[in-house]
Amino acid sequence: MFVDQVSVFVKAGDGGNGLVAYRREKYVPKGGPAGGDGGNGGDVIFEVDEGLNTLMDFRYNRHFKAKRGENGMSKNQHGKNTAPLIVPVPPGTTVVDEETKEIIADLTHHGQQAIIAQGGRGGRGNSRFATPRNPAPDMAENGEPGKERTIKVELKLIADVGLVGFPSVGKSTLLSVVSAAKPKIADYHFTTLAPNLGVVETMDQRGFVMADLPGLIEGASEGVGLGHQFLRHVERTRLIVHVIDMAGTEGRDPYDDFVKINQELKEYDVKLSDRPQIIAANKMDMPNAEENLELFKEKINNTYPIYSISAVTKDGLRDILFAIADRLDEIPKTSTTIEDKNEKVVYRYQKEEEPFTISRDPDGAYVLEGMKIEKLFKMTDFNRDEAIQRFSRQMRGMGVDEALRKRGAKDGDTIRLSEYEFEFVE
Repeated sequence: MFVDQVSVFVKAGDGGNGLVAYRREKYVPKGGPAGGDGGNGGDVIFEVDEGLNTLMDFRYNRHFKAKRGENGMSKNQHGKNTAPLIVPVPPGTTVVDEETKEIIADLTHHGQQAIIAQGGRGGRGNSRFATPRNPAPDMAENGEPGKERTIKVELKLIADVGLVGFPSVGKSTLLSVVSAAKPKIADYHFTTLAPNLGVVETMDQRGFVMADLPGLIEGASEGVGLGHQFLRHVERTRLIVHVIDMAGTEGRDPYDDFVKINQELKEYDVKLSDRPQIIAANKMDMPNAEENLELFKEKINNTYPIYSISAVTKDGLRDILFAIADRLDEIPKTSTTIEDKNEKVVYRYQKEEEPFTISRDPDGAYVLEGMKIEKLFKMTDFNRDEAIQRFSRQMRGMGVDEALRKRGAKDGDTIRLSEYEFEFVE
């Protein structure tokens, strides 16, 4: 089964907890704190494996969780950092954050890696909090929570040539006779449901990858039919071969087909209208094909090169394959284009997220939410009084106390943060 789009949950490893410990050697008076820091949690990394050509593995495993860092140890020993979780993906994989719609990674060549979720740093041990005023602190940090997110993983096939056209114009048949690919072929009134790839070799030993892409219908750029599922794969191709049923066996006009398909490509991505294109006038062995071809040539006025072929009788295939190979020799590979372009780092202003927000539950309790305050809460060890006092100072510094008073909080009111409840004290 060909899988080219899937929703996945990833969770990076939490950092290890820092340790509260003291030196207790016999001849070391006032040994002081000796708690080590926790290790960093593992990242979730996607890595391109050119041996894969589908997202099938994600169909059965949609949760990826890296391991947490090791806790700190006594004698100031640092906990072990965890190795990242490497997830293999096929070339052409794009990763999008489902919540923000931000493109996290665009992975195209073998061995390329991208950090999808970053592991949390290890918590600091008590030796890190020693000061002249408090030389033996009785507190340590818990590890920072690892990043977690729901992502959409999409596969855009990387093929040199993409066959486009309406359903039943002969794209699958053409691919089957010029390569070793074996797509399902019949007189269907619906389109191929998944792309098929085939390696084509010309008589002068030039090779390229050809993709039989699902047939387009009118309105595809707006999501009608397979819509974007098809058009996504056209983006990566270097050359478009537009297959047209020149005999009009389905009762459609060849020129209308040509105009509608190109319009759908343009509406999906205007760059596709500039993509090099060759027209394959197919089914030339059928009645009325020659007459239709003459009319077609008059209407397009030599805008694109046209090659008369019959995928069934194999007439004209040698000429069009040579033409495709010659055209590809003139077009740089996509990967080269990506590597050679001048990359710039663009800094955009991003509004800083509020450290906390306050809302009310139906029972009257005040609810504190926000990434920053929740992170501080999770990194606090509430089994130790000093850590609790530090968390209180941090909340006061963030303005939580003042904001609660403005919202009307009084002594004894319930404050909720994450899954825990506190009592507001004036």
